[in-house]
Amino acid sequence: MKGGRTTVLTFAEKCKNILASNWQGNLNTVKADAKGSKDEIYSSKVKYFVKKGRPYIWVPHDDLHNVNTVIDERGSLAVTSPLPGSLANLLQSLKKPPNRIALVGELIPLGDKKVKSAAESLRETLISEGEAIKAFTYSVTGILSSSDFRSTSRAENLQELLNEDQEYRIYKFNPSLIDGINQSEARRRALMIFCATYLNKYVKDALVLSIDRKGIDVLGKFVGPMMDDGSHEYQWRELRLLLKEEAPDVETFCKQLVEMEEEAIKNVSSFSGLPLEPHVS
Repeated sequence: MKGGRTTVLTFAEKCKNILASNWQGNLNTVKADAKGSKDEIYSSKVKYFVKKGRPYIWVPHDDLHNVNTVIDERGSLAVTSPLPGSLANLLQSLKKPPNRIALVGELIPLGDKKVKSAAESLRETLISEGEAIKAFTYSVTGILSSSDFRSTSRAENLQELLNEDQEYRIYKFNPSLIDGINQSEARRRALMIFCATYLNKYVKDALVLSIDRKGIDVLGKFVGPMMDDGSHEYQWRELRLLLKEEAPDVETFCKQLVEMEEEAIKNVSSFSGLPLEPHVS
């Protein structure tokens, strides 16, 4: 793929497409009790709806996530590309898992007014999708009729969220930590220095893909071969940066990140002979 901002947007669009095409994922929260957060993780499958690029998660009223988030609102959501049974079985036999994305952030419970707004947005979207399907030409409906469309239809699977038989609590998922790093040029430059210092990998740009208590999954932009027109191709590769110690909470993670930045900058300064702080004349 060629270099430039379009490459980053292409990857971002792929992630958005996976998130928008599915309707369920694995939600992970930190188990908690009256004494506070523990290190154990509770995971269950939940359904979600994307509104303005942000996931809104429907959690059953009796699910343990509702208790956990009262004590600790951190969470992660893992979503895979939805695949029909035959294709999923083939990929499994080839040991090729489907594309997956993971979001790390905070679960924000919605108030009554915003719950109604989210439900109404979902209802309007499902109606719009239903009308679009009815308007399909025969060439489209002929293909859909021969597929297991119902099992892979987001609308069919989300419709039950609007039924009153099951009570849900709705959360807005706010992936603030990863987005906060990726939106900061200084933090991304620090990631590039991390790759050089800790992995001996020299990248032109870097983005955080996911975060856990042991480290960071990073996408590094590597320079590829030169093209006939003199430009370079760029390739995005996944890298893994390990923390020195496990980070049980966000505060510890950010503290370690700052310490790693300081250490990496000192190493680069020692190697290059450049001062740590730029001199202003």
